[in-house]
Amino acid sequence: MSIGVGIIGTGIMGADHARIFAGQIAGAHLVAISDADEARAGAVARETGAARATSDALAVINDPAVDAVLIASPDATHADFAIACIKAGKPVLCEKPLAPTAAEGLRVIEAEVAAGRRLVQLGYMRRFDPGYVEMKGLLDSGRYGEALAFHCVHRNASAPAHFDSAAAIVSSCGHEVDVSRFVLSAELASVQVLKAKRSRHATFDDPMLVVFETDKGQLVDVELFINAQYGYDVKGELVCETGTISFGPTLNTDIRANGVHATSLAPDWRPRFAAAYRIQNQAWIRSIASGVPVGSSAWDGYVATTVTDAGVKSLKTGETVAIGYEKRPGLYS
Repeated sequence: MSIGVGIIGTGIMGADHARIFAGQIAGAHLVAISDADEARAGAVARETGAARATSDALAVINDPAVDAVLIASPDATHADFAIACIKAGKPVLCEKPLAPTAAEGLRVIEAEVAAGRRLVQLGYMRRFDPGYVEMKGLLDSGRYGEALAFHCVHRNASAPAHFDSAAAIVSSCGHEVDVSRFVLSAELASVQVLKAKRSRHATFDDPMLVVFETDKGQLVDVELFINAQYGYDVKGELVCETGTISFGPTLNTDIRANGVHATSLAPDWRPRFAAAYRIQNQAWIRSIASGVPVGSSAWDGYVATTVTDAGVKSLKTGETVAIGYEKRPGLYS
């Protein structure tokens, strides 16, 4: 059985997902693609072999040939489209964030709880990245004792034109929020945002250091540098009681020439996490076939937004902000 997939949104991520499904995913085929710009949707549909293109996202959700929906439209639309998918009884892989605010995220939670089953998976692809998966496995083995601290680096070559300090915390640091909860099997209890001297290449507070404390007393620090200029660079080091576990950027090429030993860096997140996106999308399709959810749930998406909301508050006040969630529904236990 091949699962018919519909995609909402054909921006950078939506178009990339369409290409992944067109050539790299078993057990699925593209049925319909929508975008507010119907011409752009049509171009992506022709490139990837999707049967239909439209400007009507709800038409994709309600298309009887569409068994599952991937949402990659603008952030403000995610919650409404996810709820429409839940009402239609269709599994959905939603790019992060789940919603612009925690309150809107709760609407999705309420709809899914009312439906009585998990249908939403959030696109936090780092949970499928081989580096993070191996790190978690080594920690869970117990060979290195308990985790004490988690050092994270998140650097981009340059910021999009619309970015500001708050967007860096919500959009960029949101990935570290989710993956630190995944790796540590812990909740984030407080956050403080520290501003470094501003880079001359930045128009907002950049770089920043975001420091979390978990409910287990561990520290998680995230260096956010959105205008690092030299490339996309994500690294992590887990400090344990009897050793450390770390990984760096995925090696594309390793060059030795002219007295220099160099490693190439990806220009943005897509080449760096290409394997993670492919593994995530394949796991989503398998989960639909098996009925066993994988990856980040709608609850994880709500938590991530709650944490980044607290981070934005700390950015504005300079204070350490306590993080509190609603009670976790049994559906997500």
